[in-house]
Amino acid sequence: MSLLLLSRRDLNFLLYEWLDATALTSRTRYAQHDRETFDAVLDTAEKIATDIFAPHNRKSDLNEPHFDGINVTMIAEIKSAIDAFNQAGLVSAAQDESFGGMQLPTVIDKAMMAYFMAANCATAAYPFLTMGNANLILTHGCQAQIDMFVKPMMAGRFFGTMCLSEPQAGSSLSDIKTRAEKDGENYRLFGNKMWISGGEHSLSENIIHLVLARLPDAPAGVKGISLFIVPKFLVNDDTSIGERNDVVLAGLNHKMGYRGTTNCLLNFGEGKHTPHNKAGAIGYLVGKPHQGLACMFHMMNEARIGVGLGATMLGYTGYLHSLDYAKNRPQGRAPLNKDPQSAQIPIIEHADVRRMLLAQKSYVEGALALNLYCAKLVDDEKTAADVTTKKQATLLLDILTPIAKSWPSQWCLRANDLAIQVYGGYGYTRDFPVEQFYRDNRLNAIHEGTHGIQALDLLGRKVVMEEGAALKLLALKMAETIQAAICSTDLATKKYAKQLADTVTRLLATTKTMWSVNDANRTLANATMYLEAFGHTVMAWIWLSQLLAGEKAIDNNMTEDERHFYLGKRQACRYFFLTELPTVNAMLDLCEAGDTTTIDTKAEWL
Repeated sequence: MSLLLLSRRDLNFLLYEWLDATALTSRTRYAQHDRETFDAVLDTAEKIATDIFAPHNRKSDLNEPHFDGINVTMIAEIKSAIDAFNQAGLVSAAQDESFGGMQLPTVIDKAMMAYFMAANCATAAYPFLTMGNANLILTHGCQAQIDMFVKPMMAGRFFGTMCLSEPQAGSSLSDIKTRAEKDGENYRLFGNKMWISGGEHSLSENIIHLVLARLPDAPAGVKGISLFIVPKFLVNDDTSIGERNDVVLAGLNHKMGYRGTTNCLLNFGEGKHTPHNKAGAIGYLVGKPHQGLACMFHMMNEARIGVGLGATMLGYTGYLHSLDYAKNRPQGRAPLNKDPQSAQIPIIEHADVRRMLLAQKSYVEGALALNLYCAKLVDDEKTAADVTTKKQATLLLDILTPIAKSWPSQWCLRANDLAIQVYGGYGYTRDFPVEQFYRDNRLNAIHEGTHGIQALDLLGRKVVMEEGAALKLLALKMAETIQAAICSTDLATKKYAKQLADTVTRLLATTKTMWSVNDANRTLANATMYLEAFGHTVMAWIWLSQLLAGEKAIDNNMTEDERHFYLGKRQACRYFFLTELPTVNAMLDLCEAGDTTTIDTKAEWL
């Protein structure tokens, strides 16, 4: 089963041959580690994901959590899997040793999580959210909040959520109405939060909600939002569970995928529970008043990259399943073989099936490389020895986060679509897992900001911030890869370098043109097309960089299987440059022209 979750050979290539993750062990924080300890963590993750998470993936999809008005019930296997995850110490793997953590590099931590996201994304969502919640409080919370809430989370006793959206506001956070009123040293919260993953369950002793709300004196808009810790149960000084807080489940949302994850409408301060005999959910302010959204973005950006990784792994496991099916499913004959009495051939021998598999490979292996590259940037941001490297890592993360979230959410979903097609009619049935992978993955294009929101963030903020500093740095990094490829002895690699160089030049020129019209409405009307063009350009860079790493490794003395691996990387790169990258020019044509079709369209015409 593990062979159908994630290619360990590919993971090893990305971590050790391409990103050189072992070089991180020269830094003080990671000095106790080496390749052996990294591999041991990945081995553990692979085993738990394969043996405990994957077996109930279908069962949790068919038996989603149920709310009877009082309690939420779910299949027992979910808690067993979460307990195994916690007992292995994986929830705190990247944290300080003082929290019981292993101080793993982020890039290894995310590689470890990739197994769980591929095996069972719905069950993996619970620790995923908890880890993000804890990281936010560690960054923006006070020591008392860290002691009271983070340490129990790191021990696996408490789980966490993020509570942003509201029924009437959706993604428009400037319109949230949840309010917080001062009550002694703390606050009482009143309002409703919608689409809260992991918002109610009995998998842990407590659930720690991070809630956006407004104070009475808050200015309008997003600048008037504050952030609060609101636990399901109040916590005593010794972190034992105390009185029930005024947070209740109003109902479960039923989604087409991720069915094993509770998705909740939560009511705060409705009076069903009145801690200390007073209405309102007790909350603890995180950071300064009215600066809550800036704090929440710490978790949101981490979640966006994590959503991209989840989308990648659903596409990845779908690819491996369809590849396995194609190798073992006999059907049809070669085009020139007209003998109906001859044996049928495996469908992988058909050119169109290989096309679909090659497309999937280019999407999912490219996306995983991008996800892990971003994870290593987090390591550089936190632990690099020099200030310049840290600053560059921050800038690159800023501009790549919208891509790391949105590109896998679109194109690894496309991989799932192609996996179903490889299976044919069987792929559309519940007898095979690829239809569930597609349903699960469809959420990721919406989760943590739609494509449109990511596009507005990229074009409206990231490419122009600090006078284009992040875009200029990314272009410089691409230029370094292009120059290395130009120096290659391989003619195809040189050709790809020239193609990417032309695309980057065009992208930079188009960016300048789009903002030169001095009409933000017109510029941003084509933001999503720009996002897609930008994402394809980034992915071509990622593939060219992988190709160069493969060229360094391949030689005539390696085994046939090893040679096939590197040639497979080369062929996926070839496919992307010949089939996908050329589409960028058409996208940029529309962006550069400042097309106003969407602006000109009247609602009555639709």
